[in-house]
Amino acid sequence: MKLIIQIPCYNEADTLTIALDDLPKHIEGIDEIEYLIINDGSTDDTVKVARQWGVNYIVNFKKNKGLAKGFMAGIDACLRNGADIIVNTDADNQYVGADIEKLVRPILEGKSDIVIGERPIDSTAHFSPLKKRLQHIGSWVVRKASKSDIPDAPSGFRAYSREAAMRLNVINEYTYTLETIVQAGRRNIAMESVPIRTNEELRPSRLFNSMFGYVRRSIAAILRAYMMYKPLLFFSVLGSIPFIAGLCIGIRFIYFWFAEQGRGHVQSLILASTLMLLGFMIFVVGLQADIISGNRKILEDIQYHVRKLEYDGVKKKEEEKDEEPFTE
Repeated sequence: MKLIIQIPCYNEADTLTIALDDLPKHIEGIDEIEYLIINDGSTDDTVKVARQWGVNYIVNFKKNKGLAKGFMAGIDACLRNGADIIVNTDADNQYVGADIEKLVRPILEGKSDIVIGERPIDSTAHFSPLKKRLQHIGSWVVRKASKSDIPDAPSGFRAYSREAAMRLNVINEYTYTLETIVQAGRRNIAMESVPIRTNEELRPSRLFNSMFGYVRRSIAAILRAYMMYKPLLFFSVLGSIPFIAGLCIGIRFIYFWFAEQGRGHVQSLILASTLMLLGFMIFVVGLQADIISGNRKILEDIQYHVRKLEYDGVKKKEEEKDEEPFTE
């Protein structure tokens, strides 16, 4: 059983050694632990620090591509290098490395394929009251969208089984945390949460420049992920708003018409027709999106099987190479 711990990095030379030193070197049930960093276009000595420490793999981006791209590049590299379990953590040492054992335990026991660390949000000193409130609201929205019970959706401290990692798809270019939970929940992938600890803040978060920007991007990510997996329901609800409004206005016009007062309310008839037509058109868009969503599921299944053939083929060759008898 091989575990690879991946760390996305962007100018993390000052904190990377602290984070790496905190990572576990042995976990019961794990035969081999390796370490990988994703250098997301760093302009400092991040790569030099990683090499001096002795990380096993480095994924290099010449230009900063963002957290989501870096995360998926790391997942790809971990799978190619034979990881049975992949743990993602942060380079700023936000999470306690010893808690990685808590993350991988449900996967080792065959209970889950994705395990997400639940931070003590309410007792975290460097979280402002507004941020704590928004974290809870955001996680509630993700739970509703994904039909899951994950209490800390934005947490980046998480573990994936090899099977779950091969099914990951991240479209959003901002962050992977929310979208992957919605995907997993809608695909009925076994997923759970475990309580974890956090360390003192070493530097401010670089994921967002303002709270408003974070909320705006998070809402967009949740809506986009939900639309991809439940488009007909989404557009049906959206289309029902103008359709029902138009229907009510139309009923009002009919009432005045039978009361022989319809001549003064022709504008209402036009408005009612326009709103009902708009609602119907949105519903038709939902039908088209639902067909596209069906095709997307087929493509995701094909992608999964291609990944499985490719990654498992590489892993099998490595295992066979290791088992070859030594001859002089």
